[in-house]
Amino acid sequence: MKQFWSRESPLRETGLPESGNGASSFHLWWDLPVGDRYTAASVTVEVTKRPDVERLVFFALQVAFIKPGGGGAHLGLQHNPRFPGRGAANWGGYDPYGGLLEGSESPLPSTRNDLNTRDFDWLEGVAYRLSVTRGEEREDGWWAWEGTITDLRSGEETLIRQLWSAGEFLRAPVAWTENFAPCDAPSFQVRWSNAVVVTEGGEIRPVTTMRTDYQAYAAGGCTNTDTVVEGSSFVQTTSVERTTRPGTALTIT
Repeated sequence: MKQFWSRESPLRETGLPESGNGASSFHLWWDLPVGDRYTAASVTVEVTKRPDVERLVFFALQVAFIKPGGGGAHLGLQHNPRFPGRGAANWGGYDPYGGLLEGSESPLPSTRNDLNTRDFDWLEGVAYRLSVTRGEEREDGWWAWEGTITDLRSGEETLIRQLWSAGEFLRAPVAWTENFAPCDAPSFQVRWSNAVVVTEGGEIRPVTTMRTDYQAYAAGGCTNTDTVVEGSSFVQTTSVERTTRPGTALTIT
């Protein structure tokens, strides 16, 4: 049954999320025409207030691959206590059956020997460009999808790795925060801006409207997360009163 938001709804503002994977996630679904196909998607992420907790928090751009590939992948920054400086980058994905997508070796080291998650010393208050771009078609007919992160302060671009998918195009991009911290952990904040896709015809299309989504109370989510627009950014914040309903279309100027 669909849960409708109201101020009288049950609250979960303390303790750990009670979801199946132990996280409370909230999403920004990009408002794009249904059925369109893209060869690239990118967005700028800036963690303006970093998590102060020894728990995993993941800020990512997720895409789905159009059949016959199917499945999807996510690229982003992790606040990850298992990595040096609690900093990591992840570019990994799944096939339609839940298996991990194969890919190239990353040029970055991984303290945890994780093929998808690599050491990456990102900084609070610095904007990073997350870009998923279709590369060359392989001899086996699969496509090499490149995940890159660009430090917009230094201009340094880092190829995390390639993922291999039978999908020639992507669809349904979404920006999200996946938070494994307690609901009453110190508040942190992330800004998303300058989202664009590239159509199969080569048109660069800015995305100015996104739709909010929160992990529902019934699904174990925290109820004190919020998403608002501030200027040219979509802003996600934890440990605050929720002011924006799920399913709200937010538009930046």
